[in-house]
Amino acid sequence: MPFSPEPPFTHGQVPRTAVLLCNLGTPDAPTPKAVRRYLAEFLSDHRVVEIPRLLWMIILHGIILRFRPAKSAAKYASVWTPEGSPLKLWTEKQSKLLQGWLGQRNHAVQVRYAMRYGSTSIASQLDALKAEGVTRVLVVPAYPQYSATTTASVFDAVYAWAQRTRALPEFRFINHYHDDPDYIAALASSIQRHWSANGKPDQLVMSFHGVPARTLELGDPYHCECFKTARLVAEKLGLNKEQYKVTFQSRLGRAKWLEPYTEPTLIAMGKAGVKRVDVVCPGFTSDCLETLEEIAMEARAAFLLAGGKAFHYIPCLNDDPEWITALCHIGERHLSGWDTQDETNTAALAASRAAALALGAKQ
Repeated sequence: MPFSPEPPFTHGQVPRTAVLLCNLGTPDAPTPKAVRRYLAEFLSDHRVVEIPRLLWMIILHGIILRFRPAKSAAKYASVWTPEGSPLKLWTEKQSKLLQGWLGQRNHAVQVRYAMRYGSTSIASQLDALKAEGVTRVLVVPAYPQYSATTTASVFDAVYAWAQRTRALPEFRFINHYHDDPDYIAALASSIQRHWSANGKPDQLVMSFHGVPARTLELGDPYHCECFKTARLVAEKLGLNKEQYKVTFQSRLGRAKWLEPYTEPTLIAMGKAGVKRVDVVCPGFTSDCLETLEEIAMEARAAFLLAGGKAFHYIPCLNDDPEWITALCHIGERHLSGWDTQDETNTAALAASRAAALALGAKQ
């Protein structure tokens, strides 16, 4: 495999550090063509679908990519903003706020965002950082709970880029932060603020993205980490076990996935006479199709149709100051040992301070 050309550099150059915040990805537009391109990349990942590849490629290209893109494009269109995809907008904003916070702490680091699938790709951002002389990269997945289908896939993309790169930067990876006290506190605060403004529900539902049930049997820690996150949030809110439920959404195909499933649980609640539910999605750090359309629209309609009277969706953490602070604390711990306050790193320091000033102006 040929290596990519190396950018000009000077031996003995001052180490420069970057933080790369990685999210799942999004189509470039809410159109069947763009969605087909995105789904083809996403669903071709062996981390996402673990069935024999030849069989899956026949199913994917012979069935799924013929019919699903148009339906999915309509769903994306229902949440698309004038500025673009909500997921991309929130992730980009988080990266800028993170740079600002680190700049306030005098850390001379570049902070960028990247998407595992679609644009802006992890490889393209690593190419750009390397061209700017970055020699150390902290990779931060936007997934608090570890799963091979998400976190490990981000690492795969970094490793794939590394295979074609001669002079590699030093890498560090954050596996998970599902039980980080600051992350838990940010979640609990966002829920509490919603309740202060709207009152409390009969039931709080914490909905996490689903994965096939066999991944738990094969040793993936995702299921356990979701339940631990939920338990810690409930404890922070002072809830007992009867006042909240953990569910899993976004099932794909007919195989058994982690249970209980979100929408059937909400339907059962409505039929049982539960009048109001509030739903929060702790595993998503940015609002996206799965939260804005699947939960705030589809799940809401299903609950109300089943007899429920009130459905409240509590938004993701997005640009919540407590969440950005938590993210910064998490990143700062993993940056420990790297000299990120070197005044000779002028470009990164200037960018960090500019972001810090912009952040301060908004506060």
